[in-house]
Amino acid sequence: MKQTIFVVTENIALTHDIMRMRLSGDTSEITAPGQFVNIMIDGLYLRRPISVCDSTEGSLCLIYKVVGDGTAKMAKMQNGETLDLLVGLGNGYDIKKSGGRPLLIGGGVGVPPLYMLAKQLIAKGCDVTVVLGFRSDKDVFCKEDFEALGAHVIITTEDGTQGIRGFVTDAFEAAGNYTYTYSCGPEPMLAAVYRASVTSGEYSFEERMGCGFGACMGCSCKTLYGNKRICKDGPVLVKEEIIWEK
Repeated sequence: MKQTIFVVTENIALTHDIMRMRLSGDTSEITAPGQFVNIMIDGLYLRRPISVCDSTEGSLCLIYKVVGDGTAKMAKMQNGETLDLLVGLGNGYDIKKSGGRPLLIGGGVGVPPLYMLAKQLIAKGCDVTVVLGFRSDKDVFCKEDFEALGAHVIITTEDGTQGIRGFVTDAFEAAGNYTYTYSCGPEPMLAAVYRASVTSGEYSFEERMGCGFGACMGCSCKTLYGNKRICKDGPVLVKEEIIWEK
């Protein structure tokens, strides 16, 4: 983990409530897809955790949903403004487990961290299929970005206005055979993927956080191997260790 200052170089709307922010700064602590940053917002006590969409040397891309005071302030930021970030948080996905035909499943704001993952998997020669789930066609984002990487993209919408009508699990048949799953999204979606998938996989959990680096214990959850902190021991958990609360 490293605390550093980043400069905003882009901050644009992708949909009615989804923004893409690009920043320049020291990204050396970001070592795996699926990690996140924790952002200090002026006037607010707690930092805001945002998953990393993509990271290259000196450049960081974040895609976030405007849902509260913190993200609303972020959405108004202009090029040249600065942000104080904790970077390199979380454990990220393990691409060594993917096999040749990994299936990536994202829902809503669970889509962005799959981009860097797909990029790395394709770079190592994998045949990647990505299932992206949204409520409606007006909520769809990043489809063209995944396609530009060379991934096969399947869209699902709850109202059927684009792609397959239904949820991400309704696209499993269209996805065909796969060797491993990587997923990120709301917990009900993750639980459905868990039940529907026929292979092992890794699941990135969304959770409210206090500190973001394991000190406050505010985001702990039960696993087969004892309690784990989503911010430090996660956000990515392996399928076989997850205990679903009833």
